[in-house]
Amino acid sequence: MLSAKSLFQEILDNDESYRLFCSIAASGESQGGWENARIAALVPESERALAPKIARHGADEDKHGRIFNALMKKRGLEPVEVPPDTDYTMLLERHGIGLAHDKLKGDQPLTVRDIVTYLAHSRVTEQRASEQMDLLRKHFADHPDIGRAVRMISADEDNHLAYCHEELLRFAHAGHGRAIQRALRECALAEIRIYRDVSLAVMAHMGRLLGWSRAGAAVLAAGIHAVYAYERAVGWRRMVTLRMPELRGALNGPATTAPEFA
Repeated sequence: MLSAKSLFQEILDNDESYRLFCSIAASGESQGGWENARIAALVPESERALAPKIARHGADEDKHGRIFNALMKKRGLEPVEVPPDTDYTMLLERHGIGLAHDKLKGDQPLTVRDIVTYLAHSRVTEQRASEQMDLLRKHFADHPDIGRAVRMISADEDNHLAYCHEELLRFAHAGHGRAIQRALRECALAEIRIYRDVSLAVMAHMGRLLGWSRAGAAVLAAGIHAVYAYERAVGWRRMVTLRMPELRGALNGPATTAPEFA
């Protein structure tokens, strides 16, 4: 029976599909690391206390990119070029979600509204990342090759999500509540559409590498469309709610280092 575990196990067992999976993940994490590092450097003076947390967020993402590259190296694999239709991070930026890269490449300090936009974008995308890693942790936490990486990245993503909740609530209490809700709703509705498109693209590439039948590929595509239909109707709401996390100050302190996988 087709399941998330059996699907990922098939990807994991094949060098070419595993290499594509890790390459896509490494690219997205590294891009997130760069974005957070630039935002930390451009934080407005009134929010400089937030800069170390944003920098920590970026350092974590960069670490995740190194972990995925190390997992490939452990199997003697080299990264492959990421197909543009699978580049989740860049597609979000291209559709105006988050802060534009042109702005991040400049030297002009960001505004408080920019920081609110960044946090709203992160709250939505970290929800997705936390859920995806939780699924992998459920099935592969004890896997001899990827288990340690899955556990570490999953814990980091949970911390990132907690940080976004805490900081957005702080800004809401400071009078930015309406702007936050608008940004969250806009980002969530765009993200679920882009996630659907990227999921379809990734599965199409994997199907070609793994030789899936048309019928099998059609079943997977139907499942992806069903998830989107649910998220478009009601599921997106889980991405826009805010609640104070049990773990406060989740990104206080330095980032942990990436483990060795050689």
